[in-house]
Amino acid sequence: MISVVAARYAKALGDVVAAHSTDASTVAAQLRAVNAIVVGSAELRNALASPAVAPSKKRAVMSRLIDLQTDLKGILPHVRNFLFVVIDHRRITELGSMIEAFEALVDEKLGFVRADVTSAHDLTAEQKSALESQLSRLAGKKAKLRFATDPALVAGVVARVGSTVYDGSVRGQLERLQVKLS
Repeated sequence: MISVVAARYAKALGDVVAAHSTDASTVAAQLRAVNAIVVGSAELRNALASPAVAPSKKRAVMSRLIDLQTDLKGILPHVRNFLFVVIDHRRITELGSMIEAFEALVDEKLGFVRADVTSAHDLTAEQKSALESQLSRLAGKKAKLRFATDPALVAGVVARVGSTVYDGSVRGQLERLQVKLS
């Protein structure tokens, strides 16, 4: 679930990206790379979120970390500025949610709908394609699917598009049957 704070930061970032006519996927990729660095170190996360560390020191550390990463050599200035604002407001622990909210905002503007699909086993490319077509038809928009597996489903799939859940799993059918028999 995306928090209100994450949604606000994502909207602000979206406004900046639109104003600079920047590729949103590049922005998201750069933010994900920085988030991976932050998530990978509990000490860094704590230092960036701590009120005891001066904001200027936090920005200096983040700048240095970004400069050391080869995949972040060409980081966009407004991405760097966004990170500094997040750090200054001690919201770095919510960066992952902000990225998620930003990507959802971009998808919405482009006319996509996000769908989370959970299956009992890995799906083939054909099955994934068929699910994408079916969910796009049901949603009335082009669906962007994210896949996960959960052996507890026994068989079948569960798809969540927004607040709508399509449960075609054996577990779901057994639960519905149990309710009918009770």
